[in-house]
Amino acid sequence: AAAVGQNVYLSSMRTTPSDDFSAGLTADGRIEGVNVRDALTLVDYANIVIPADEVRATDEEVEGDINATLQSHREASTDETLEIKDGDTVNIDYVGTIDGVAFEGGDSNGAGYDLTIGSGSFIDDFEQQLIGHKPGEEVTVEVTFPEDYNEELGGKDASFAVTIHGIQKVPELTDEFVAENLAETEGVSTAEEYRAQVENEFRAGHVEEYITEYVVENSVINTYPKKYLKAAKSLLKYSDNNGEDIDDEIAYEKELTQRAKEEVKEAMVYQAVFEDAGLSFDVQAYFDEMAGESGEEYVDSLKENYGEAYLAQNEMRQAVIEYLTGLYE
Repeated sequence: AAAVGQNVYLSSMRTTPSDDFSAGLTADGRIEGVNVRDALTLVDYANIVIPADEVRATDEEVEGDINATLQSHREASTDETLEIKDGDTVNIDYVGTIDGVAFEGGDSNGAGYDLTIGSGSFIDDFEQQLIGHKPGEEVTVEVTFPEDYNEELGGKDASFAVTIHGIQKVPELTDEFVAENLAETEGVSTAEEYRAQVENEFRAGHVEEYITEYVVENSVINTYPKKYLKAAKSLLKYSDNNGEDIDDEIAYEKELTQRAKEEVKEAMVYQAVFEDAGLSFDVQAYFDEMAGESGEEYVDSLKENYGEAYLAQNEMRQAVIEYLTGLYE
């Protein structure tokens, strides 16, 4: 009898998965049939005190971003006075042979290959044998394939004729580098200006994250919209591979409800700020602009997969984020 009762209970609470992203939304992206400003108590979003330490760009972020930019502008130097060292990226071509006979996959075919010394990309100590050599040199590298490499090559000795074309050199962040590579795209003219811009971009991202999280966390839901909450649970279960391989359905449904409440609260808060601040946007103009940038086919695909209401809700969310961050610039 207990088992029968549990099955009845599960049947009544079991969420039906759905991939309808626009379920429970009106065409303009609002939650259907709900006055969100009555259904929640909205925090005072216009007077948030932002702790400077929590939104400041870290040295790791700034240096990492700058290094990525410098890496993207690296070039192969053919300077024959340079010597390959551990960690360098070199451009090479190679032809491998075993007992004087070329083997499949052992030839770069003159295409040039960028190899980072110490990466372990190549077998045995291939990379280490290039250390100390220079651009323009032709080097013979002797290696042994691992026993378990494959049936054809495993355990065999191979010889590679390697031509070193150049060593990738990463430029330094100088005024000259910025003027030549970043002035037009980034609108900066000195290294100091570029560094400051990177710091400001990270800070702006942290401010956005802090404000949006603060507004959601400190607003209080008075009543959850049942229809939209049910739709949110169905979508989450669909995202969870339709809830397959669940050991404890009751625990899963409880956890699913909690996750759905978090998503619904976020949607309600964004809509409440949108309405409270008197924001607006033209849904059709939004789709037209997207079509102009990415094409009608792309927009039609988004509409088919997500529905216009869901896309409108995302645009509403973006309008709120821009508004909130604008209050604290």
